[in-house]
Amino acid sequence: MTARPEVPLGTVQETLLIPLYGRAVENRKPEPALRDPRAEEIVASVDYDFSRFDDSPSLVGSVLRTALFDQWVSDFLTGHPEGTVVELGTGLNTRYERTDNGRARWFELDLPDVVDLRRDFFTDTPRRTTIAAPVTDRAWSDMVASGSKAPYFFAAEAVLPFLTEDEVRGVVDVVAERFPGSLPALDTAGAGIVDAQDEHDALGKVEARMRWACTGPAEIAAWHPGTEVLASCRITELPSPLSDHLPGAYRDMLSGPAGKRLPQVGEYRLSLLRLP
Repeated sequence: MTARPEVPLGTVQETLLIPLYGRAVENRKPEPALRDPRAEEIVASVDYDFSRFDDSPSLVGSVLRTALFDQWVSDFLTGHPEGTVVELGTGLNTRYERTDNGRARWFELDLPDVVDLRRDFFTDTPRRTTIAAPVTDRAWSDMVASGSKAPYFFAAEAVLPFLTEDEVRGVVDVVAERFPGSLPALDTAGAGIVDAQDEHDALGKVEARMRWACTGPAEIAAWHPGTEVLASCRITELPSPLSDHLPGAYRDMLSGPAGKRLPQVGEYRLSLLRLP
């Protein structure tokens, strides 16, 4: 019998297991917001106590966030089928499996310990490249720039809030300087969320803590004049057509009192920008 791979991840890196588990749980539902059989396979094969996150409302929030990022990537590839998608802090995400069009160039970046774990489940191809590097290390941009072409979409899902503001600005600076006109998708958490994360239903069960409190995408846009905020919403305000195609139970939840109790509402926003 083959031993299940352990997950010897760093403190912040451990947080990638929360959305992974969220997608695995979602995949078991008769009417899911998204399908991700690979997530269910990975959860079943690694040595980790995922039960600590059972019944966490944040699992639903993470799935809805991922569904929106998937929609943005799909829209980008519809308009630019041979464009480049860069996953910053890819974790054990399976967005490639869900949205790849067979023509785009993909880069999936994360810290070395995460990449070591990813290699148990994913294999590079001529169109799909894994990069083991911190998102704060400019060197990754050389690898992307030399192996791809514009236009670029950058997905930074559940990554930037765990950096300092100076580190986040450094990441945005690199993307703006090396890949002008690119589309970054990211999430931001306000001070109220950052200050209360010890009581968070999922983060409260791991050691990692968010360090960057942001009022919203306008704050980021101000760093580089000419940046456009193309979209920004709360989890409970997902745009059409995504919200229209969610299972009825989700639509009812998001529009009712239960949706207001999701940990991701209020000061937590999902945003899509266009850099100058």
